[in-house]
Amino acid sequence: MTARQIMTADEIRRALVRISHEVVEKHGGTTGLALVGIQRRGVPLADRLALDIAEHEGVSVLVGALDITFYRDDLSLVAHQPIVKGTDLPFDLNGLTLVIVDDVLYTGRTVRAAMDALMDFGRPRAIRLAVLIDRGHRELPVRADHVGKNVPTAHEEIIHVRLIEVDGEDSVEIDRIGAAVAQA
Repeated sequence: MTARQIMTADEIRRALVRISHEVVEKHGGTTGLALVGIQRRGVPLADRLALDIAEHEGVSVLVGALDITFYRDDLSLVAHQPIVKGTDLPFDLNGLTLVIVDDVLYTGRTVRAAMDALMDFGRPRAIRLAVLIDRGHRELPVRADHVGKNVPTAHEEIIHVRLIEVDGEDSVEIDRIGAAVAQA
């Protein structure tokens, strides 16, 4: 089975614009709001959301980057030598409403690790979640507040989110694990 595209660059852009409006509406404005992208692909998505919010609200929101590497419960399964990408939270989290931003929500473990990591930096008033793709299959009781696209998948399928800031192009594809391994 070959990969099939499920979102184009333009569909990603439209989904992020919609999410940016939802975030502001649910928060009731931008005061006390901050976006925190999970390293690696959540960071450029958070930056894009911040630009969209600035465009339609006329104000800048705080944006940070969060590395959850050492908070993962599967660290030993992911890599022998983990790659630390760095956390950059250039603001005080205490009392803010944080919107964690990531590319794909699958089991909920990444979000749990992000919430654990954030607690080391302060006590936000609230934490919400925005994801580009929600593919289901939760192992933990996590639900996204803002979703670009729901994509029901089988366990043997994987979602590839490609962003121009990381990969040189924007697209979202779905593939079967066996097919992806065969192409590698």
